[in-house]
Amino acid sequence: MKVVTYATLFAAMLAVGAVSVSAQAPAKKTAESQASLRKEAKIAEADARKTALAAVPGGKVESHELERENGKLIYSYDIKVAGKSGIEEVNVDAMSGAIVAHEHEDAKTEAKEKKAEAKKKP
Repeated sequence: MKVVTYATLFAAMLAVGAVSVSAQAPAKKTAESQASLRKEAKIAEADARKTALAAVPGGKVESHELERENGKLIYSYDIKVAGKSGIEEVNVDAMSGAIVAHEHEDAKTEAKEKKAEAKKKP
């Protein structure tokens, strides 16, 4: 029969607690980052969306995110136009509302970008 001491039991409980806390920490940090980015942005997401859609007539936003890219806080939109292959990626400066980038991405480029982003996220 194995005797379990309080010290052993306490150490096991701490280990389980540490794993539980560390597993939750990245999600909380990500949420806090998004909240702080939204507070920092001077342009509302709805206004940035209108600007992006105006640059792609007939387009529909498939996804968007607020992120810091090359030191700039931007709204990044993936916009799909019915009947056309690939997507239009439009980046709107979250501080000024100006379009800072607009490029067409074919399906291969888009898949490669999503794979790279998945590796960056915890």
